[in-house]
Amino acid sequence: MSASRVRGLTAALNSARKYKYKSPDGAVDFLVVGGGVVGLAVAQRLVERFPNKSTYLVERHGRAGEETSSRNSEVIHAGLYYPAHSLKTQLCLRGRHLLYDRCQRHNIPCLKTGKLVVAQEDQRPYVEGLYEKSRQLEWPKHFTQHSPNSSVLPARLITGEEARVLEPDISKDITVALWSPETGIIDSHALMDSLEKDITESAGGQLVYSTRVVRVDPYKKRELSSTSSNAQDGWVVQTMTGGTQEGDALFAKTLINASGLSATLILNSLLSESSRIPMYFARGSYAAYSGPGVSNVKHLIYPCPESGPNKHAFQSLGTHLTLDMHGNVRFGPDLEWISPPSSSADDVCDEAHTDFWTKYLVPDESRLEDMCRAVKKYLPNVQKEGFRPDYVGIRPKLVTSGFQDFVIRKDYADGAGSGLMVSLMGIESPGLTSCLAIAEHVVEDIVSQEQDDS
Repeated sequence: MSASRVRGLTAALNSARKYKYKSPDGAVDFLVVGGGVVGLAVAQRLVERFPNKSTYLVERHGRAGEETSSRNSEVIHAGLYYPAHSLKTQLCLRGRHLLYDRCQRHNIPCLKTGKLVVAQEDQRPYVEGLYEKSRQLEWPKHFTQHSPNSSVLPARLITGEEARVLEPDISKDITVALWSPETGIIDSHALMDSLEKDITESAGGQLVYSTRVVRVDPYKKRELSSTSSNAQDGWVVQTMTGGTQEGDALFAKTLINASGLSATLILNSLLSESSRIPMYFARGSYAAYSGPGVSNVKHLIYPCPESGPNKHAFQSLGTHLTLDMHGNVRFGPDLEWISPPSSSADDVCDEAHTDFWTKYLVPDESRLEDMCRAVKKYLPNVQKEGFRPDYVGIRPKLVTSGFQDFVIRKDYADGAGSGLMVSLMGIESPGLTSCLAIAEHVVEDIVSQEQDDS
């Protein structure tokens, strides 16, 4: 499906009014919704920063990272691709540093493989542009120790011949490449395990799995009939655990919405219908590969993103070669837009379709021929017979064309600055790389400031 025809999902939580308001029967200082790598990172940072306060994380699946966090390339990105002052660039640069540091301190498997962005002659301006940007980038916020003359993003332009010294199977049509030595790979499951461990071993942290949020309401102390001296603004969050018919209601002083593919649902339930935010869904297929054309490959190899009439440079980085921690080669992801079911071309607001994308998670052979054709442009000796379906991931998109930054939005229960909710939306690539920096930004630059002001 072309991007121009894709439908968004503007559904809102509890739009059918199935769940009636319930008074809270408990309270928590911080409630994080979503147990992907970003939600876990935020919760871990909260328990570290506020050890004497309570932090709960609720996740609808039975374990962490069942959606985007476990269905991606597991690449630690250097920070090459996005506008210099965007959150994507700033948090990727900072997140890369934090991620390598955490891997070293917690024995999380990772490998700094380096990456080649390869280009044919007509694509030279693209890699030269990346190189110039890498030279001009400034050190992001929270970096306190670095050499004044060092680069936050080391990179080097090399010739096609030099690229083939590193990877002999690269096409002779490749005339220039950008070498990024800071790019690497990580075991994302081990990373999430380490974050879970920190949370569960803390005094105030608690992980609650198989529990879905079904309703969120602002709790405004000024509207209470008998306002007590210790009343606070915040959020009443209703949850359902497992197959139970009776839910629970919890008062959260601060709410962090890190629910990934479902992130707009909570916010849309609090907005007018005309103001609702659509979510778009991009399916990305991965193929495992064993066969000729990738002999002894040791680095990640990325093509230049499509720059012609069907350009998608900000939507996908192209079908690239990555490695897992065992040295196995895989290609992907490609880009396939998917839409919620509807009889019209309009965005879909029916809450019943919020998980429509799950039926697209089954890998199949339908994408292999196109993937092989794309890869042959830079690795000409790969053979279609060596490709086999591996897995599929879904990327949460807020737009279908052009650049869209991470969205980190603040809302307040009283509408005027009290009772904070932070919504993290459109957290796709480089979300894994940025997760610890997103957590740092949310906790240190937003939550802590609010705590200091209250």
